[in-house]
Amino acid sequence: MSAKRSPWKSVLLHATLVTASIIAIAPIAWVFLTSLKPRDAWQSSRVTLFDRPSLDNYTQLLADTNFLRWMMNSVVVSLFTTLIAVGLAATTGYALSRLKFPGHRSFAMSLLVVQMFPAAILIVPFYNLMAKLGLLNSYAGLVLAYVTVAVPFCAWMLRGYFATIPVEIDEAGLMDGLSPFGAFVRLILPLARPGIAVAAFYSFLTAWGEVAYATTFLVGDEKLTLAAGLQQFVGQFKAEWGLMTAAAVLITIPAAVVFLTVQRNLVAGLTAGGTKS
Repeated sequence: MSAKRSPWKSVLLHATLVTASIIAIAPIAWVFLTSLKPRDAWQSSRVTLFDRPSLDNYTQLLADTNFLRWMMNSVVVSLFTTLIAVGLAATTGYALSRLKFPGHRSFAMSLLVVQMFPAAILIVPFYNLMAKLGLLNSYAGLVLAYVTVAVPFCAWMLRGYFATIPVEIDEAGLMDGLSPFGAFVRLILPLARPGIAVAAFYSFLTAWGEVAYATTFLVGDEKLTLAAGLQQFVGQFKAEWGLMTAAAVLITIPAAVVFLTVQRNLVAGLTAGGTKS
């Protein structure tokens, strides 16, 4: 039986938790409050929480800019990135966890090595490759770039998760007449839903908030994704903080929807597979 916590320790613990919560929530609340302020309020040196709150910034953002078009482009790119990345990562991770082919360990380590290269180094090779393939200024090329970022991490993570699933389940499926791929799809994938949820969440966020590739590979206001389009609100001499903060609030909605969809499996997927590889 654990010892009873003293009142002072309880007060200190709760005070620490409240302070940490305020620190985490304050920037988000400030962005939201700024999005409700008129131009002369957020340009003023006087700091106020509420100053004639209105939805004018949201109205201007949705009516006078291509924000909705940028958001639709981002949704399409992110969904295709998620589907392709999860499919490739799941099959790769499963093969690494079950098959012992020549170069197995080297290939697994290469997944980690790929993660060490920053986006700035990869932009030029990607640009040259896409120019030769005719994929510049296309969503297919952008999805391809994002998939190469998401798959190595997701495959490595799913490798560890699949390793926690007993091999006897695969063998039982084969004895019942399933093919190896059938056993993977019908038996292993349902058991790996927490890991798949983490891979999907990571892949979606990789494409949703990426800036460097989007600004390099896409040209034209109609083609831009959110990350690239919002840069138009920042000029050489001023920034439209009202529009920027309103856009930031709206951008969080799709990401929050994805998070709420996979949250039941997110913690289990992040923790499982960490003790076995």
